[in-house]
Amino acid sequence: MPKVTFLPMNTVCEAKAGESILDVAIQNDVPLQHACGGFCACTTCHVIVVEGAQNLAPMEEAEEERIEHADGVGLQSRLGCQAQVRGDVTVQVVNQGY
Repeated sequence: MPKVTFLPMNTVCEAKAGESILDVAIQNDVPLQHACGGFCACTTCHVIVVEGAQNLAPMEEAEEERIEHADGVGLQSRLGCQAQVRGDVTVQVVNQGY
């Protein structure tokens, strides 16, 4: 099973292929904000991919348009609710909490 490592808490969680980073966080009580409930309507689940970007599904148009509005966005930024896991990945949580 793929693994998602959440920084800075250094929590490693198993994921089923195709689950979003947000799904994995919720199932494992990892503090990753998600104000819109995971519907790509906000940017609170913004994460920065530290390793394994190639192991995430490609960004689709809705995520591309929404991520531009996130604070501190960079080339490795993704929305946790949209980034589907296909292999091991390490992400930096930008907005901790629920």
